Amino acid sequence: MKCGIAMLLLFLLSTAPLLALAQGPGNAPALNDKQLLGMRLFNQSCRVCHIKPQLASPQFAPVLSKNTLGGQEIALRTFITNGTPRMPGFKNHFRPAEIDAIVAYLKTID
Repeated sequence: MKCGIAMLLLFLLSTAPLLALAQGPGNAPALNDKQLLGMRLFNQSCRVCHIKPQLASPQFAPVLSKNTLGGQEIALRTFITNGTPRMPGFKNHFRPAEIDAIVAYLKTID
């Protein structure tokens, strides 16, 4: 019984940051369907490097936001699609509409 409660608590604690991101800060509007898809894809493929996982763990890549690459959507799309020497390109992993969704989600992050 204690194990089940501990697992439930661990699950709730691990999903709380994702729920906070989906709801946005303060009175920000909820994310639309495209932005929610982008958030889901970001959490699956980008979060591991672009979000610091724990206090003692290193962060491997810069934090992303609506200001990344000067907020230029074309530059963001190109960067995600083609990658860099330090980041893989995702053109063979995501469809163009999925990359657009990630860009739309990034535009919601302060």
